[in-house]
Amino acid sequence: MKLGLIAGNGRFPFLLLEAARAQGFAVVVAAIREETDAEISHRAAMDERITVHWLSLGELSRLIEVFHKEGVSMAVMAGQVKHRQIFSAIRPDWRLAKLLLNLRTRNTDMLLGAVAKVLADEGIELLSSTAFLEPLLAEEGVLTGRAPDDEERKNIEYGLGVARAVAGFDIGQTVVVAAQACVAVEAMEGTDAAIARAGRLMEALEGEASTLERRLTVVKVAKPEQDMRFDVPVIGMKTVETMMAAGASCLSVEAGRTLLFDREALLARATAAGIAIVAIPR
Repeated sequence: MKLGLIAGNGRFPFLLLEAARAQGFAVVVAAIREETDAEISHRAAMDERITVHWLSLGELSRLIEVFHKEGVSMAVMAGQVKHRQIFSAIRPDWRLAKLLLNLRTRNTDMLLGAVAKVLADEGIELLSSTAFLEPLLAEEGVLTGRAPDDEERKNIEYGLGVARAVAGFDIGQTVVVAAQACVAVEAMEGTDAAIARAGRLMEALEGEASTLERRLTVVKVAKPEQDMRFDVPVIGMKTVETMMAAGASCLSVEAGRTLLFDREALLARATAAGIAIVAIPR
């Protein structure tokens, strides 16, 4: 059986590719020129059951043509496509241009949901991006060597309210908190960039009279009605390293709705750095 893979950037597409191949699927990869790592072509060269087609981000009609030609009737999206790319860098074909004109709201949920409907109308079912990677979903509880302390738990409680409100508007899924004050909110730049920005803001305050201790808590949530077919919350090693550089000591994610890449190495690195990571119930 064939599986279509619409591949964005990062390691997510490679992990999904490996998992799908382990389950016996032949995989047809639609690699996005503006985002996908060229390494994916090398993977295809080593495995005859992987086929790669390179497309630009705006080529929705060509994506459908490729999947039809390859006999693909189900597909997954894996890997980030930068929000600013979606709304600024693409040159849409006629099909995508028509779709964009009919959007009520120009956010990623609305756009990707509309793309999923177009694919479904063409006989291509879009599956949950976690369908092959459920073992990587964070389980409830403390995941590192230490639990959040009282101050960090207060930050988490406050941050959850802010993050869920922001996520409900599809603005971002992460907030960075210090002493129950919101230091940074993720928007189009992404989680790691928001954490780095919070670190710079706190560093700037160090030379001034400030009541905020540079001890940041990062809170990342799924959207209230998270569509697990796309834009699933992901934490990787880069997030932990960005936290270390920014002076963040705690990370809260949602259990069952957040993927942890390089799980063992990530948690070991966080533990060694004294960072607490906890997965809370929805």
